[in-house]
Amino acid sequence: MNHQLRRRAEGDRLQQEIQLLREEIRIKDARMEQLEAHRRPHYPPTERLATLELRAARGWSLAQTARVFLVTPLTIASWMGRLDEEGPDALVRLPKPVNRFPDFVSYLVRRLKILCPTLGKVKTAQILARAGLHLGPTTIRRMQRNTGWPEPQKEPTPRIVTARKPNHLWHADLTTVPTALGFWTSWIPFALPQIWPFCWWVGIAVDHYSRRVIGFAVYRALPSSAAVRRFLERTFRRAGERPAHLISDQGTQFIAKGFRRWCRQRGIRHRFGAVGKYGSLAVIERSIRTIKTECTRRLVVVPFRLAAFEQELALYISWFNGHRPHTRLRAATPDEVYHHRRLACRAPRFEPRRRWLRRSPCASPRTLIRGQPGVRLGLQVRYLAGRRHLPIITLKRVA
Repeated sequence: MNHQLRRRAEGDRLQQEIQLLREEIRIKDARMEQLEAHRRPHYPPTERLATLELRAARGWSLAQTARVFLVTPLTIASWMGRLDEEGPDALVRLPKPVNRFPDFVSYLVRRLKILCPTLGKVKTAQILARAGLHLGPTTIRRMQRNTGWPEPQKEPTPRIVTARKPNHLWHADLTTVPTALGFWTSWIPFALPQIWPFCWWVGIAVDHYSRRVIGFAVYRALPSSAAVRRFLERTFRRAGERPAHLISDQGTQFIAKGFRRWCRQRGIRHRFGAVGKYGSLAVIERSIRTIKTECTRRLVVVPFRLAAFEQELALYISWFNGHRPHTRLRAATPDEVYHHRRLACRAPRFEPRRRWLRRSPCASPRTLIRGQPGVRLGLQVRYLAGRRHLPIITLKRVA
């Protein structure tokens, strides 16, 4: 219970530990002194710098430092004279961080930003993870900007999804895509009718669980309820299954008596989505916004021919389902989730850092290393059907 006795006992224990460490060092030094100076193992560049730092902290002379570390005073003087050297051939240098990526990784990230400027840091990380290179979004941001540290991100609020499997819950909606003529102005009598050739009407069906665009249809004018039902029938036959629930807005096509009767006959529970609620209309509205942002607005001219416009939509939806990682699916594509395929982002990854330990964690998602660490990679970008807004990114080994 006496604090003084306790401190004295602790002091005695530390003194004994110091004496044991000194004896341990003496035994090792005695063994090393039996070798000639030029036959002793060389200190690596990082240990040479640590030796000079300890010399400065202790205030040792050249002779004292040489005696402690079993080298000659000329060796210590040579290290002191070459402190300003830089580069991989420097005699004395700082230790290289283990988690630092090579310069060519930054080059790949910046080149990908130039080729695909609309990709954000999260989408870029997901695309590279699918290709085999795992980088964090903050790492990609530093590589793109090359200044400062990223701002702290807000954690996303948890969201509840009612669908538990593919084809359990579908969304259906209609939207307009203006052509080159456009809508002009909304004031009567200068407003143009929302029909072809001023715009196309597009019907979209999306699976809630996988976020996969199941089907689409293009109309020259506002479709009727019967036309929407025919579109959904074609989508059912193409998918080979009907959804248990169908969510839509309260458009004239969906509130018609014939549509409700059609849903009952096929065992589909039709309900209307709530505006502003996640998991309701927001899912298909976000899908429509993505299609317009990444497809129709990227076209120089929206085609006036029905077949040409359908081809552009078919190409984008094929790329969207098969090659575009979805943020909600954590870098997986809708096709991988819908068809229960192996996720490309979960495959073994490339590791360009030579000194990276295999058991050390990497950027999410965490996977095993493919081959040996320290591989050099090259960026390969191809475009679906020659469309510059539909990139397919892969990585390959280079010598």
